[in-house]
Amino acid sequence: MAEITRKRTGEFLRELFSILLSTQTGLPAREALHQLAARVTLSPYEADNYESGGRRFEKIVRFATVDCVKAGWLIKEKGTWSVTEEGRQALVEFPEPDAFYRRAVKLYAEWKASQPNSDASETVIGVLKPSDEISDELDTSAKAVSVTFDEAEEQAWSEISTYLRAMNPYEFQDLVADLLRAMSYHVSWVSPPGKDGGVDILAWPDPLGTRPPRIKVQVKRQQQAVSVEGLRSFMAVLGDDDVGLFVSTGGFTKDAEFEARTQEKRRITLINLDKLFDLWVEHYEKLTDHARRRLPLRPIRFLSPLT
Repeated sequence: MAEITRKRTGEFLRELFSILLSTQTGLPAREALHQLAARVTLSPYEADNYESGGRRFEKIVRFATVDCVKAGWLIKEKGTWSVTEEGRQALVEFPEPDAFYRRAVKLYAEWKASQPNSDASETVIGVLKPSDEISDELDTSAKAVSVTFDEAEEQAWSEISTYLRAMNPYEFQDLVADLLRAMSYHVSWVSPPGKDGGVDILAWPDPLGTRPPRIKVQVKRQQQAVSVEGLRSFMAVLGDDDVGLFVSTGGFTKDAEFEARTQEKRRITLINLDKLFDLWVEHYEKLTDHARRRLPLRPIRFLSPLT
């Protein structure tokens, strides 16, 4: 039977890390795997599919990333993979693929042994056999649970983010206003279609709008990140007693984030799609039934991987 060696897995991982490090914010897992497959030459065995479904190459990489996450080298959040500073250092410290993956496996084993109720005599999933083989029966391991969890989260976030990005701009604007109401703010005005003067929503901490600060909100449902120039245009409409909220489905450039973070005269908070969704989930129970229909969510419980 064909085998995947530790060295080969290390080659996949090192190339994957190089791809992720070439971006500022990481990549969606599927895009990262797609780019990785284009950079390496897969053997017929690696390119083949498991009987249970899924290409063997992708399963090998996904299972190996579990070691990297527990080693502190890789972060997975809402389907996006990014390399930590520790991962960047490991890429330099262990230039040989075999040593790179061996170190990740060792750190995973140390993490596993540190878990409550861990059996020190238990063979740690991911530690390779002396023959340097990786078992083909991956679906029975603890890592299979982690991979299933990752794939479910990726699928869910892909559908949610696509739904939000495709929403009518004014419907999306109303969604943000509904969220502010659920957070106990009092929305006094939502911009109708047409020119809005740079402000889409006005809100206050109290029902009568007598207690500062006044909250001015700009909402951008767009694919591209908001630039520092776009942020400055919004800050220009903020008064001394105003607080600005800038919501953008495309996120913000690094320069824009730095500009907001270092402001001394203008108080402004940037909310990207991830943060908006987290707030929606956090305050979901306080949303009206009408508001929930804008982005209806239903929790599904399944076995979670060890943390």
